[in-house]
Amino acid sequence: MHAVIPNGVRDLLFVKSKASTMAEKIVYISLGSNLGDRAAMLARAVDALNSAGIRVARQSSLYITEPVGAPGQAWFLNAAAEAETSLLPLQLLHALLKIERELGRRRITPHGPRTIDLDLLFYGSTVIRSRELEVPHPRLTERRFVLLPLAQIAPEFRHPTLHKSVTQLLAETPDRSEVRLWHEGKP
Repeated sequence: MHAVIPNGVRDLLFVKSKASTMAEKIVYISLGSNLGDRAAMLARAVDALNSAGIRVARQSSLYITEPVGAPGQAWFLNAAAEAETSLLPLQLLHALLKIERELGRRRITPHGPRTIDLDLLFYGSTVIRSRELEVPHPRLTERRFVLLPLAQIAPEFRHPTLHKSVTQLLAETPDRSEVRLWHEGKP
């Protein structure tokens, strides 16, 4: 037996379905780790993002990066991800913080070693300035370890307030720290 849906109701269902799809935002997230099996931790973070309603559409290669602002600790593995989500900005921030906690992140010392670091870089072209959240990420233009992976997956994405592409931001960053492609089996 098949249900018959009247035309008017069918049209409403289609509009509702289309509206929920239109509510999806494209977001960019930076991922980093410098403790334990860094590559495995980044893979676990991507899985956790997908499970939390943050569907990763594209991910950069992994990059080995010099620690910035905190010398004397292990080098990081970093990546960037483009994802789609219907979470609102603060919901997304709280989801990222929850994933960090679940993957063993402990915030003991500022800029200290970490199992995982997830930073919201962009929430579409939305600009947010609140006590809890700043988007675009306020220091992304000063971080080569963020810009290089991001340029791999979104070179033409434009910063909503600086009106420059990620490629332009990378070329202009004052950060000259070492960032290179990571090859499995190499430190």
